[in-house]
Amino acid sequence: MRNVICCELILNDNIYENIFRMDFSWNGPAPRAGQFFMVKPKRSGVFLGRPMSIAGWQPGSVTFLSARRGKGTQELGDMRIGEEAELIGPQGNAWKDMLPEAGNGGEAVALVGGGIGIAPLIALLCEDSTGKFDLYAGFRKGFGNMDEQCALLGPAVFQARKIFIATEDGRTGSKGRIPDFLEPEKYAAICACGPEPMMKTVAALCRSPKAAGVPCFVSLERRMACGIGACLGCTVGTASGNRRCCAEGPIFRADEVFFDD
Repeated sequence: MRNVICCELILNDNIYENIFRMDFSWNGPAPRAGQFFMVKPKRSGVFLGRPMSIAGWQPGSVTFLSARRGKGTQELGDMRIGEEAELIGPQGNAWKDMLPEAGNGGEAVALVGGGIGIAPLIALLCEDSTGKFDLYAGFRKGFGNMDEQCALLGPAVFQARKIFIATEDGRTGSKGRIPDFLEPEKYAAICACGPEPMMKTVAALCRSPKAAGVPCFVSLERRMACGIGACLGCTVGTASGNRRCCAEGPIFRADEVFFDD
């Protein structure tokens, strides 16, 4: 069932360059980490909303992280406090729909995020404060020192047992790409979200003999139109056949996904 609610923007913060954080009022069903909303400004020049993974929530509000990529996200980034947007959701499955088979026995789970893909992983830290998650965050560019970069991402990141940051320019944390620093064999499971080549690399690491098939779950991004699985515009190729990212995802077992080359 689609829950469509007009919600007031209560915070719109530019974090760094084209990345911004938005908080909307929200009194609908409680979202779960990994789920997403279709979001569209009430005063909009686009026909369809944009899918946005939740980055956190608390009673009365829900948080998103986004990057300015096209007209739809540009409109969202330009919204002013007090303006309204149409939120449809929460939709999709959640990390904990997948994790019961691994990582619920107190064993550590690695959260691997690239760029704006960090958002649904921050939401999991917001939802679960057991301290069993290690956060691996990768970015093209660094911005500030480690403490400053973590603080800009939001207080929930400090729920992680360990925080590891890598940047391709080396300005913050270690220099390199985040999969280069991941040792999946040390974890009960891996949750990843970010650019598809990054997730493909992480999935391959989890299939290696050294990792012995550590379960890996990925949150995929696809262009979505309806958001409810009717239009088939967000199809994901898997070993079990085509799946709809919005209705049967966005989280899938990595070993079942046919990643794009």
